[in-house]
This record gives sequence, C-alpha cells and structure tokens, in this order.
Amino acid sequence: MQRFFDLAFSAAGLILGGPFLFLLWLAGFFMIGSPLFWQTRVGRDLKPFMLVKFRTMKPGTASVASHLVDGAAITRWGRFLRRTKLDELPQLWNVLKGEMSLVGPRPCLFNQEELIQERAKRGVYEARPGITGLAQTRGIDMSNPVLLAETDATMLAGFRLADYFRYIFLTIAGQGQGDHAPSR
Repeated sequence: MQRFFDLAFSAAGLILGGPFLFLLWLAGFFMIGSPLFWQTRVGRDLKPFMLVKFRTMKPGTASVASHLVDGAAITRWGRFLRRTKLDELPQLWNVLKGEMSLVGPRPCLFNQEELIQERAKRGVYEARPGITGLAQTRGIDMSNPVLLAETDATMLAGFRLADYFRYIFLTIAGQGQGDHAPSR
C-alpha cells in the first residue's frame, strides 16, 4: 500500500504543485543561478541513485553531509528553503521513479561510511530511503550515525501504514529540523 500512496501523492504533488515548483525554480535561478542540485546518494540495497533538490548552498560547495559544511556556503535563499523544507520538493520525482518513498530513512552520501555501516548492520537498506521519517520528526540528523541508524531501524521494525501518514503530517506541521548545517 505504501508504494501506491507514494505514486499517488508524488504524481499529484508534481502535477498540482508544478506551477509552485516552477516559481521556486525561477526564484532560485535568479538568486543562485543554478536552482537544482543533483547528488549521488545511497539507495535501497545500497544501490546509488541521483537525488534532486532545490539548491541551498553555493555552487561548488563540497559534497559532504550538511553538518560538515561551512555555514557561509548556505545562501540566504537556501536558508529560507531549508527552514520551510521546500528544498525537498523536487524529491517527489525520486519518489515517482521508485528510488525513494515519502517516508523512510533519509538517504546518505557514499562518503558517510560510519552511517552506512551502522545502517547495514541493522538492515535499514532493505527499505527505500525517504523524504521524511521518525528521525526527521525527532530532529535527529546525520551528525550522530549510531543514533540515526538505531532510530531508522526502530521506525522500520514497527512500521505501519498509519505511521506513514503520521510522519507526513508531522513533517508538514513543521516538526523536526532536518539536517543540521552550521550557521554563519
């Protein structure tokens, strides 16, 4: 059932939200010059996929976890997108393609070796990565790999369809902070 809702919600979000996504893209184009950002991430069964987001950092910023980036690399536009979580909306395309789910463990980078090992030990990579989930709604980010992997495994172990809707609702309601990035 989860995949059915992923398809329905991502398709509806892309179609109905298309004009809004275009406006965000256009604003990003004028403010940053390169509004979209693609990055190879770790997917289900440890397979790589290209995640797409609205760019929040200056072009050329190192491809590392957000908590390791210099706060000056985040643009003013990017701070707005991160605070409102609008930077995540292009990932609806990844959900539609089946690379992600709306709810699941946040996909990490391949250079986050400790997190990959901790998640692999706990079977987290048997699930599709997601835009939101238990860790995100609790404000747990990738700066604490063990806690994040444990939280992801806990979420997946008892996952029900009701949880799917609860995590989406909590995220829309503004609970959680997303990945920590240093401030200027």
